[in-house]
Amino acid sequence: MLGNHSAASLKQTFPRDALASLVVFLVALPLCMGIAIASGMPPAKGLVTGIIGGLIVGFLAGSPLQVSGPAAGLAVLVFELVNQHGMKALGPVLLLAGIIQVAAGFARLGAWFRVTSPAVVYGMLAGIGILIVLSQVHVMLDASPQASGLSNLVGFPKAAVQAAGEWGGHQGSGAYAAMLGIATIAIMWLWEKKRPHSLRFLPGALIAVTAATMASLWMNLDVNRVNVPDNLGDAIDWITFADLGMLTNPTLFMAAVAMAFIASAETLLSAAAVDRMHQGPRSQFDRELSAQGVGNLLCGIVGALPMTGVIVRSSANVQAGAKTRASAIMHGAWLLAFVAALPFVLKQIPIASLAGVLVYTGVKLASPSALQGLKQYGRTPILIYAVTALTIVFTDLLTGVVLGFALSVATLAFKASRLKVALIYDKEDETQAELRMSGSATFLKVPKITKVLEGVKPGTTLHVPLDRVSYIDHACMELLADWERTNESNGVKLIIEPRALKRRLEGRYHKAASLGGSPSTGAVQTAA
Repeated sequence: MLGNHSAASLKQTFPRDALASLVVFLVALPLCMGIAIASGMPPAKGLVTGIIGGLIVGFLAGSPLQVSGPAAGLAVLVFELVNQHGMKALGPVLLLAGIIQVAAGFARLGAWFRVTSPAVVYGMLAGIGILIVLSQVHVMLDASPQASGLSNLVGFPKAAVQAAGEWGGHQGSGAYAAMLGIATIAIMWLWEKKRPHSLRFLPGALIAVTAATMASLWMNLDVNRVNVPDNLGDAIDWITFADLGMLTNPTLFMAAVAMAFIASAETLLSAAAVDRMHQGPRSQFDRELSAQGVGNLLCGIVGALPMTGVIVRSSANVQAGAKTRASAIMHGAWLLAFVAALPFVLKQIPIASLAGVLVYTGVKLASPSALQGLKQYGRTPILIYAVTALTIVFTDLLTGVVLGFALSVATLAFKASRLKVALIYDKEDETQAELRMSGSATFLKVPKITKVLEGVKPGTTLHVPLDRVSYIDHACMELLADWERTNESNGVKLIIEPRALKRRLEGRYHKAASLGGSPSTGAVQTAA
């Protein structure tokens, strides 16, 4: 009975999964190569990562409808790593990052990787988007990008002027490459805005790259084109034991930790977003984290690009009607079949057109639309967003993310330590007063409370209601007990009123009261 049910279910879902896999394949094909180029790596490396992300991670994934592959979010980190330490360093770094992810998954840390301030995440994506745009506008001119965002920004005017002088075609290919890149961006934008409803499943990137490739061939333009090996096996660089020795370099070790963290955060945030798009099975975050670790471990062994769960391909998968993980697995099979059987087709694609795809993607990542959602929470999230993004652009990815996290923690600490304190005397009875506190009473506020207590007159019965105090720590309770004990000779009496606080906290107040001695000697009193 169960076998018949499973067969019937497979028969029902397979057609939708097969169609969705084709759509995702068409989305992934240009992105895999474009992200590899943006990372300073050969295009075939991105295709290898896409194949592993489909065939291996798609089978193991804890988020069945999420699609994994090379991500624009890691392109900047990989570019910096390869530029400083060489392509050989990527394998061991990625291997260690994968091991960290697998261990984190088995340790059930999946949910903790999602504990990330949205302002930092959006700022990180914006900074990455800006860096991608700054680097890929050079590639659109058939020029080489620089190592930093600032260098790319400063060097762009010169590259643009040089390209503008090449329209005659005698001095280089920059002008024609720019034309193809701009055309690619324009087509993608028009397709997104004007595409027919019946053809909505066709990705704009594929339409744009196909059109640019056909135009370049028809016009016989001399531009740089994709270079992929006839045999995909030639794109694999197996890691060696000698390569593993590079991990003794502290810089590379920290790069692996950063890569594991950023890849995990991006993957799990993407998985959470995918869950909101469909009514099917929910994501198992720990399993997804381990699956991504296995994928990155394998990519490190073969010298490919790092992978994450990718929201662009995943949303295309859901929108195309995917029902099970079979669609993600089949998309990897389509990539493998296409690269193995038709590498000559890929060799006709202008690199400038793929750069145009990445520029368009980078602009979307850096879109200020995220600020609209952050505005409702005040100015601080916007400040964290801007600082994170600009630090990434002018320094590096890790520094920007760490600074963003530091600002978030500092903001949280500041808000958690806010406390309003006022001493209010009863107008009808000058012997009765209230120490009114609102907020969080922690050891950081002991000086402030002490200063207010100095204004209490002799013979005063001081009431301390705690119904407006969200938290009070041991330091503040001891301060109150010590203050009464010190001033009891002046006829001062202290009454703490827990009221709305929980019983476990009331017990803490009674315990604090005992510090002042027995009730007969003027200990702190509590009123229920």
